[in-house]
Amino acid sequence: MTAETSASALAQACLQRIQALEPTVQAWAHLDVPVLMQQAQALDRFSADERAAAPLWAWTVGIKDIIDTADFPTENGTSLHAGRRPPVDAAIVQALKSAGALVVGKTVTTELATYHPGKTRNPHNPAHTPGGSSSGSAAAVACGMVDAAIGTQTNGSVIRPGAFCGVAAFKPSRHTLPRTGVLVQSPSFDTLGLFAREVQGLVRLFEALTVSRPTRAGHAEATASIAWWPTPYWSRTEPTAQTSWSQALAAFRASGLLQPDGAATAHVDRWLPAERIVNLHRLIMEAEIGRSFCSEFERGALQLSTSLQGQITRGLATSDEERQEALDALAQLRAAVDAAWPTSLTAIALPASTGGAPRGLASTGDPIFCTVGTALDLPAVQVPGLKLPNGLPLGIQLLGRRGHDRALLHQAQQVERLLQDMRGP
Repeated sequence: MTAETSASALAQACLQRIQALEPTVQAWAHLDVPVLMQQAQALDRFSADERAAAPLWAWTVGIKDIIDTADFPTENGTSLHAGRRPPVDAAIVQALKSAGALVVGKTVTTELATYHPGKTRNPHNPAHTPGGSSSGSAAAVACGMVDAAIGTQTNGSVIRPGAFCGVAAFKPSRHTLPRTGVLVQSPSFDTLGLFAREVQGLVRLFEALTVSRPTRAGHAEATASIAWWPTPYWSRTEPTAQTSWSQALAAFRASGLLQPDGAATAHVDRWLPAERIVNLHRLIMEAEIGRSFCSEFERGALQLSTSLQGQITRGLATSDEERQEALDALAQLRAAVDAAWPTSLTAIALPASTGGAPRGLASTGDPIFCTVGTALDLPAVQVPGLKLPNGLPLGIQLLGRRGHDRALLHQAQQVERLLQDMRGP
């Protein structure tokens, strides 16, 4: 092993990149150089066989600061949890280390992974939001500080920051990645997610973390196709974004990958009642946030943002009976979507966001295009590759059939290649 390929050299290069960019991007909540270098030195002692058996050997990874780590504080983006030191790593962190990854540190999250922003800025333009709540994770990958990062999504907290920061992002089916040791916000929707620069990185990361958790392979490649679904919220999107998406769809149509627009859209609209799903998601999520964070509210409401105070108050005003009725209705919708999903359809394409990252840092942007997929527990991939006239990234989101995560990732790789061909050499 040469110095250039040693884990220690890779860790040092990672730290140099962070040192150069962190004053502007501010992606990190906690870093510990000695801890990182100790990990790297341990990896450098691996035998050749041990290194070959470690699928993420010396991959540098950031961990969202709502995921427990024994080596770093986990403060959940709130002063109410300042100084919190978990005794053990979360299950996902243990899996990363077992696969040979280098856990670099904790990336910034919004307040308790809700809507109030943290300090992170968009690497493409620091005057714009990186999205949230996995803001630091997306930004750290986007500017090359780390190879990959772990985030979470309860509404749009993986797909939206991935789109705003121009990186590949994956929200798998909910029980695919273990959530032991992760902040509980809304247990009906909380899902771990992955960030990498390209979809191939997501594939490698997902395979390494699910080696003992097989998911269904999905439909045969010969019948693979996607349907474009603008959703009832298309009017919220920016005109320049609409133009970029239309150009991408023309390339998909020319490739034969895209189903005929009118028939496909009408079919999806029939079995994805978006507005009903969004309303059920909001009621359930806020009811569960109220119950999850009521102790924080009772001991320090004034230390919470007004937006989170409002969510908790509304959630606590929702009765257990109302929440259960909503959960039952949503379960019926999930079953109906599973039954209605055509065997020839591997993915539904839709916007990942309403446009590019909004200017300003007071908001993390509108998650509306992510809500349906999260509520129905559909795997989702944000595919990078488009740019707006102002230079900010624009993403396309793919939704897959529940449990068919690998089929969706395969489709996302095809879409990514088409977008790369559009850009040219």
